[in-house]
Amino acid sequence: MFETIRYDVKDGIAWLYLNRPDSLNAFVAQMNREVKEAFKAASNDEQVRCIVITGEGRAFCSGQDLSEVDEKMDHGQVLRDHYGPMIKQIRQCEKPIIAAVNGVAAGAGFSLALACDFRLVSERASFINAFIHVGLIPDSGNLYYLTRLVGEAKALELSILGEKVKAEDALNMGLATQLISAESWEEDVSAFAKRIASLPTKAIGLIKRYLKAVSENSFEDYLEHEAQGQRIAGLTNDHREGVKSFMEKRKPVFSGQ
Repeated sequence: MFETIRYDVKDGIAWLYLNRPDSLNAFVAQMNREVKEAFKAASNDEQVRCIVITGEGRAFCSGQDLSEVDEKMDHGQVLRDHYGPMIKQIRQCEKPIIAAVNGVAAGAGFSLALACDFRLVSERASFINAFIHVGLIPDSGNLYYLTRLVGEAKALELSILGEKVKAEDALNMGLATQLISAESWEEDVSAFAKRIASLPTKAIGLIKRYLKAVSENSFEDYLEHEAQGQRIAGLTNDHREGVKSFMEKRKPVFSGQ
């Protein structure tokens, strides 16, 4: 089905592997399209309760493949045609998304990791806002997400200096959810994904939806959105299971419904 990525669904988890290891999983237009298609498929699959995106080989994603860049290229149109639709598809997905950053995440690869809900980071990984090194500005939603994670001053520093952020520093500044040793990488990523997949999936989707609404509405309007969302959550099977398990003093078993 795909040529530049690998997509598998197992135990309620969709695993999306960027699969151009010889180029450190650099983006080409086809990869943009295939990532978008994979996220659309995962969003529409009732069996999928969590999505993990990672890289094959020793990198997460090194950004744009510069072999596709030429002097006549309209970089703005490239964003409109390829990166923008991909990032929008990710943002529209209401299922929990984990970036398993196994190696370098540079340029648009950094942006991709930022667009996810959680960033599990290997001790061998690093982040680089590399756009400045080719005379460009951060794109693919980079500054939108980066500013929210680390603040305006640090986002400016990372973008203008373009220096490598090591894994431990990423954790300290709030870029990483969890730092994982190389030895236990696969086991710990899988355990985290299974934990997220076991939670009430529809409630997570509503949390993501209304977090976006915080900055887009007045406080009064947000409270109404919140009430609408809580009504939806209150009608789910997972809510009923949560209440029942609490009363029965046992751990809940959520179905994602």
